[in-house]
Amino acid sequence: MANSPILNIKQEFLEYVEIERGRSIKTVENYDRYLSRFFEHAQIKNPKDITETNIREFRLWLNRQPGAKNKDKNTMKRRTQNYYLIALRSFLKFLAKRGISALAPEKIELAKTEARELDLMSSEELTRLLNSPDTTQVKGLRDKAMLELFFSTGLRVSELVSLPRELDLTKDEFSIRGKGDKVRVVFISDEARKAVKAYLDKRDDMDDALFVQVPNKSGKNVLAKKASMRLSARSIERIVQGYAVKSGISRKVTPHVIRHSFATDLLSNGADLRSVQALLGHANITTTQVYTHVTDKHLRDIHKNFHGKNRGKK
Repeated sequence: MANSPILNIKQEFLEYVEIERGRSIKTVENYDRYLSRFFEHAQIKNPKDITETNIREFRLWLNRQPGAKNKDKNTMKRRTQNYYLIALRSFLKFLAKRGISALAPEKIELAKTEARELDLMSSEELTRLLNSPDTTQVKGLRDKAMLELFFSTGLRVSELVSLPRELDLTKDEFSIRGKGDKVRVVFISDEARKAVKAYLDKRDDMDDALFVQVPNKSGKNVLAKKASMRLSARSIERIVQGYAVKSGISRKVTPHVIRHSFATDLLSNGADLRSVQALLGHANITTTQVYTHVTDKHLRDIHKNFHGKNRGKK
């Protein structure tokens, strides 16, 4: 397949996704991996080689692949399988847009997926997590600011990583460029504002990033020779999980779990789904609907408290 036309077209598609569609580098890399796996499995050399038959065979093969978490028992999740199909369908749409004869994109139907389950923290666990950093140390002040910002804004970890040091803390809002290169406004609570200010007041470096590595106990910074001391997304994920363990939370806690807590907190206190969608930066309302279990509970409480009160009365 080294010199096959499909690889050249795939490269054009990936450039289109990155430049014209404005997708992130990570999305482009995923699309590349998903398509390459299909092309290799089905021995695709030209767009006309893509058929309903080899797509069905590929889907069967995917469905029999071991899952990532338990290679002995689980098969690949339907949701993960759909990522491959979404990439392939987008590729076929690109071909149609370019006038290249190939299988119609609508011939690909996504697999039915199970309802997504959220591993949420209780309000008590969230409180313990937010209060777990030792704020007598600069590192603790940094981590306290980080956790409070996550809960106050519902930011994705990639969005928090990109925050500049020069946040305007005189306002209760700031703009963030999020997924799909879309800009949205997020709001900062008084608690988060105080935590960020306390952290910045103790910073003695000149780095432009908001969240940076703090020198170790010896006073040396292992990143001092690098252009920036900005924390990576992976480092922040490890920090969050470390505080979860410290707080006695047995389940895995990630920045995205705090984002879930942000959304459910809003909904349980009366916010409507459309507003939460905007605050989370979801392009589609169906993505936000994963949180409807919160509103369902609210409706159940209303039914319990108000339904049938006059029954049996004369």
